[in-house]
Amino acid sequence: MTDSLPEHIEAYRDRRWAREPELRIESAVEAEKLIDRVGFCGAMTDARRPGPSLYLAVTGRRDAHMPRNVQKDPESSLAWRLKDEVMGRGRMYYAKLTRGRATFVARRLVPHFNALWGVSRRSESAALSADARRVLKVLRREWEMATADVRQTAGITDRARLTRALDELQRTMKVVPAEALYEPWFTYIWALAEGRFAAELSVKVRREDALREIARAFLDGAGMTLCGELAKVTGLSRPDAGLGNRALMAEGYAVRIAPGVYQLTDLEARLRE
Repeated sequence: MTDSLPEHIEAYRDRRWAREPELRIESAVEAEKLIDRVGFCGAMTDARRPGPSLYLAVTGRRDAHMPRNVQKDPESSLAWRLKDEVMGRGRMYYAKLTRGRATFVARRLVPHFNALWGVSRRSESAALSADARRVLKVLRREWEMATADVRQTAGITDRARLTRALDELQRTMKVVPAEALYEPWFTYIWALAEGRFAAELSVKVRREDALREIARAFLDGAGMTLCGELAKVTGLSRPDAGLGNRALMAEGYAVRIAPGVYQLTDLEARLRE
């Protein structure tokens, strides 16, 4: 099996991931429906990255590339505006998650992502850096703050250090950007993840169940996953991605057609729909 996909699989993905002109996303409500359907997707990733993407859904093309001048391009500008709007509406989880990629996650999968990448409160002192703990302490007291206020209150004068701390807290599902403000200058409003997604983050999920359901969400939209593809999309290790895919095979949801290559069991029926 090569790294290329058969055309009927690409066509299936186009339909599921809104990569067709007639399915392209034009509003925040449509974007939320896409995220809820696919389970999780990149925000501004283009054809160079595997997996579903809000930007590709806005363009309605599988081969779209992000232009150099984002501000002057109508498609990338719309995708950026919808990203901010969906983030502000708070119905979908949004943060820089695995590998620092801006990612949307449907509410039903938040417990599963948290089971794999979250850090429990009792583990924070060992798992988080001193700067991250300082920022977290500030936000637990204030709940929501603009970037400059976080920096001042936490006493982290270096912008790069603050960015690293906020990125760390996003990866560990502690903090989310709650709103983007552009006037009088650009800033994010930062909030505790547990403030917006308390119910989802309180659900306990076993690691093996989390791997299976994240693999299910991807395969449901992809139709077929190539060797290493799930790991690239999610940031999982290849062994963990394999565990998720094999769990789907064990329950009959997927079939293995080559080493590391899995396909929906009912793919042929779905293609006829």
